[in-house]
Amino acid sequence: MPDYCSFSIDPLSNSIGAFIRGLDLREGVNGDALVDIRSAWSRHLVLIFEGQELTPAQQLNFARQLGRVIRYPMVQGLPDYPEIIPVVKLPHETRNFGGVWHSDTTYLPDPPSATLLLARELPPSGGDTQFANMYLAYDALSDQTKQVVNKLTVIQSSAKPRVAKGRSEKVQIGARAGDIELTAEHPVVRIHPVTGKRALYVNPAHSVRFKTMTSVESEPLLNLLFQHQINPAFTGSYRWKKGAMVLWDNRCVQHHPLNDYHGYKRVMHRITIA
Repeated sequence: MPDYCSFSIDPLSNSIGAFIRGLDLREGVNGDALVDIRSAWSRHLVLIFEGQELTPAQQLNFARQLGRVIRYPMVQGLPDYPEIIPVVKLPHETRNFGGVWHSDTTYLPDPPSATLLLARELPPSGGDTQFANMYLAYDALSDQTKQVVNKLTVIQSSAKPRVAKGRSEKVQIGARAGDIELTAEHPVVRIHPVTGKRALYVNPAHSVRFKTMTSVESEPLLNLLFQHQINPAFTGSYRWKKGAMVLWDNRCVQHHPLNDYHGYKRVMHRITIA
């Protein structure tokens, strides 16, 4: 593991994620620290910054140092910071937002590169987020399966029922979740624009079928890939702390927020980076 001048680092798991220690993000970061963050992010895919307690303005400032901030489709942002999406589950609610393995908004023609999520209010236990390394998932496929998936394109949709229901109470005023469907086509195997590595790019939340197949024909291979890519050998799980902020790479990472804290409130602030 390389040394960094700006901070120390501890792994989340053997396959994905790292804790960044000794870095205060309240005033942003200087050029050297930003270079180190990008290097660590490229290597570990998920970075965890604990004990930050940033204001919305500070979180937004840090996000803008990483890239161009964009608004999340369909969901209303904070009144003074529309780029920041409040991800809230209330005590009476049983569904959580995005509560299935996925990469964010793969139903867009140009999905975002990153998500930055900050814990504002947490339940006393539960609500961990699992992450999966899609580089490792691709690398572990047999050569024969790689030959098949390398040639395939997948149709991604925002309207798969389980995910659409979880989003339905959060859509912007004047829109109904059932009326909104965004679709896009993407290669099943995505080449990362920075690292050049290959990553699996299908997920159970949004991947509907392969472009050249019907849904029925696509289902067996899609289900095989869905199960394969969350093998424990590819994953790590983070137990949130209040004030912690996590950055992950949507181009090669899937995540899964656990929905195991019914009766408690959980509030997260999310920023999407192009």
